Amino acid sequence: MSSDLIIQKLERIESLLEEQVLLKKEVLDFNDACKYLNLSSSHMYKLTSSQSIPHFRPNGKKLYFKRSELNDWLLRNRVDTIAEVEQQAADYRIRSNFKF
Repeated sequence: MSSDLIIQKLERIESLLEEQVLLKKEVLDFNDACKYLNLSSSHMYKLTSSQSIPHFRPNGKKLYFKRSELNDWLLRNRVDTIAEVEQQAADYRIRSNFKF
């Protein structure tokens, strides 16, 4: 095995370990939150400055995020499937005695 291949594999293992540590943290710093959400730092700054994403600023400088709140933020504005919309329409027709 070449040394380059070994180094690549070790870097991959290191990356996977960092991801595991990230998933166990409940409070994330700014860089961890960017990684967790797969967002650029500039986009994350825009979201925090516009107060579009829940965050904490305990000393007025560093930004922190609660992972569960980031999950809730990610899962907002759910879009219904076509089947769900059709079921809602059928339910509405039944409730209102709507006839075609």
